Amino acid sequence: MPSFEYKKDYIAILDFGSQYTQLIARRIRETNVYSEIFPYQIKVEELLKNPPKGIILSGSPASLSGNQPLLCDERLFGLKIPILGICYGAQLIAEMLGGEVVSAFRAEFGKVKVVIKEKKDIFCEFPEETTCWMSHQDCIKVIPPGFEIIASSENTLATAIGNSERKIYGLQFHPEVTHTFLGKKVFENFIFRICNCQKSWKIDDYVQIMIKDIREKVQEDRVVAGVSGGIDSLVAALLTYKAIGQKLFCIFINNGLLRKDESQEVQNIFAHHFKLDLIYLDASKNFLKDLKGVSDPEKKRKIIGEKFIRLFEEKAKSIGGVKYLLQGTLYPDVIESVSLCGPSSTIKSHHNVGGLPQIMDLEVLEPLRYLFKDEVRKIAHKMKLPEEIIWRQPFPGPGLAVRVVGTVEEEKLNILREADAIIKEEMINANLYRKVWQSFGVLLPIKSVGVMGDIRTYQYVLVLRVVVSEDGMTADWAKIPHKVLEKISTRVINEVKGINRVVFDISSKPPATIEWE
Repeated sequence: MPSFEYKKDYIAILDFGSQYTQLIARRIRETNVYSEIFPYQIKVEELLKNPPKGIILSGSPASLSGNQPLLCDERLFGLKIPILGICYGAQLIAEMLGGEVVSAFRAEFGKVKVVIKEKKDIFCEFPEETTCWMSHQDCIKVIPPGFEIIASSENTLATAIGNSERKIYGLQFHPEVTHTFLGKKVFENFIFRICNCQKSWKIDDYVQIMIKDIREKVQEDRVVAGVSGGIDSLVAALLTYKAIGQKLFCIFINNGLLRKDESQEVQNIFAHHFKLDLIYLDASKNFLKDLKGVSDPEKKRKIIGEKFIRLFEEKAKSIGGVKYLLQGTLYPDVIESVSLCGPSSTIKSHHNVGGLPQIMDLEVLEPLRYLFKDEVRKIAHKMKLPEEIIWRQPFPGPGLAVRVVGTVEEEKLNILREADAIIKEEMINANLYRKVWQSFGVLLPIKSVGVMGDIRTYQYVLVLRVVVSEDGMTADWAKIPHKVLEKISTRVINEVKGINRVVFDISSKPPATIEWE
């Protein structure tokens, strides 16, 4: 984490590899309390160099009933610092304090009704019943001495356990995901009622220290920035410019995987809104050549990531004195690509994180890697960036390569570009574009039979994907009015040659991801 100049009241999160560890940190920050993530193996002596007001034990893909359980320093439980265990963290509390964890007779996954038995402390001001998000295959069979069951579900008796005297609590559900209705209240109760924290952290403080950290790290070296016209790379570039001025060189690479007219739009954005010079490189033919015949999504990402880096390195050599490559990497990119501190499962490599080659001439500079999209938007508002930039929907680094399922070909890309442009236009016309997290098309590698003007067609299927989300870590499919869906489908089928069927994706994240690849 960045080297904050102050750590008055903060919460320490021990990362056991959960995909949601950074989301826990995000939820705490939303309460204006600083949080910091540590590896689960951290020793008590190290943690006490700056004692936290509370400790949270994250979830994990590991199992306490397996052969290689992940254990924390058992002395943590004797520090008299409040502890909250989430999912695996709750099971760990039970196991290490004298209880028993076993494989569940029936795994729980998804939204579950939970009955609150003790409406105090962690559940203060809760109703008798609430909806929570479960994701576990193990359960607490025997609670530790001194603990009591404070919440239950139909399939899990010990959905939550607590010891109010020791201020140690375990939750089998995930309060950090939006699917848990009162998850925010759980954290507020733990942070303020149990840990007695004061609100002492603001995004403005983060920005100022970030600029200082960039300046101290870069010093007299130069930086090349990979910009795409999106808010993440632009905010990263502008903050770095504030730190080092003319030692920053912005580079926009057209990889041939952009949306319709996007190359010109990005150049116009820089020309009309920023003082930063933009170096434009058209490498579309090279990218498509390297992607020819590749259908595996991870290979696509690796190829694209490698190609980007080599082009940046090549340009950096011509500029001279460049040591760093600046990227607009965010928390969700890092989480899905590789765990920061723990052994989490890789969901997919992002070209600017897990897709980077192991050997590079440049060091990566990622000032936003601990922020979520809405936090970046707050910074952008303070920097008075244009609204059309601030509310531009997220776009994957590998571009349309991961929205063309299967092999990437120029014909498919052109088909998807036209369909995607219609989707955006109709979402804007319906005043829905800013109300959703993302709205886009996915071209499937299958064709279906259709009929147009009494003539048989055999063309591609387009998936319409529209989701609502706060941060990209969890998402739900958007309940789009049928008239809008009908308009999009009709226009795509009538106007885009090559598509004769449109389907609507109604999967949430989890279990699905937002992107298809």
